[in-house]
Amino acid sequence: MEDLDTLVLRAALRWQLTGLPVVLVTVARTWGSSPRPPGSLMAINGRGETVGSVSGGCIEDDLIQRIKEGGVKEVCATLLPTTLRYGISADQAHRFGLPCGGTVELVLEPVSADSQLQALLDACLQRRSTERTLDLRTGRAALREGKRDGVPQLTETHLTTYLGPRARLIVIGAGDLSRYLCQMALSLGFEVIVCDPREEHRTGWQLDGVAVSHEMPDDLILRLKPDARTAVVALTHDPKLDDLALIDALQSDAFYVGAIGSRRNSAQRRERLRDHFDLSEPALQALHGPAGLFIGSKTPAEIALSIMAEVVAMKNGVELDGPARIADGKTRHQAPPLEVGTIAGCAI
Repeated sequence: MEDLDTLVLRAALRWQLTGLPVVLVTVARTWGSSPRPPGSLMAINGRGETVGSVSGGCIEDDLIQRIKEGGVKEVCATLLPTTLRYGISADQAHRFGLPCGGTVELVLEPVSADSQLQALLDACLQRRSTERTLDLRTGRAALREGKRDGVPQLTETHLTTYLGPRARLIVIGAGDLSRYLCQMALSLGFEVIVCDPREEHRTGWQLDGVAVSHEMPDDLILRLKPDARTAVVALTHDPKLDDLALIDALQSDAFYVGAIGSRRNSAQRRERLRDHFDLSEPALQALHGPAGLFIGSKTPAEIALSIMAEVVAMKNGVELDGPARIADGKTRHQAPPLEVGTIAGCAI
């Protein structure tokens, strides 16, 4: 499953190439609470079909109805980009399902060859961060290398948006836990790669939408060169596979590097990386081990949820305090030691 921005751009391009009128809608600015953040995309074609969203649904319904009744010219009278605000008044906020006090400003862009959607899609698929500047007076878009994300900038004449590469998850080790983790990552729009050189583990491991590599994990990391939109999670419990991959990942731009294991094993891993591979303290501090948030997880599915929650939090720039992490959470919630002379709490 592709991320939502890619799905929107691909649908808009497909409709445009088949001759359908298409409007690309971008959330340019918001005030107060809003259902979708700035930069969110939606495509609507002349039949009223949509991909993506800019609100909880009511704004979409209004735009669909207007386009069905009057065509694209109903929302873009000159067939050039236009801005539109929803939720300025309390009545509008109630009508369009916006939170109290919320206002959304949209840019509606009739899609044409000048929109450069194919070039934009190609850049995303090649993992290149792109800055797109739309001239509101002409409908022409200009693309250039830019930062991976950012808040859209809207002036009287231009809309500038930022599209980064799709979030990517590299999983070291094929197994039941990997399968649950990959399924969750796919549903969240991640590109997912599983690496396991062990044929007995890899044979029969298959999941639609996931690339499977039989390379040595460190070779894969060196080849892919994880960028700031990449997370790496080691799940094999085998130092020969995990450690070298972790060393290279921790020296890359990956936004998250983690490994499963007990608190004791995680401490021993850090000692190995420090004593035998001279890994720096900042790099060791960046290693999430045990990986995941403390939710009392026990089954592979619950452990996968724990890890994926931490990955998403890091991707979104959320600072996590001690009790949220596995090691600190287990320390705080571990059972008290048994008293001498008791077995499982029963007197002997």
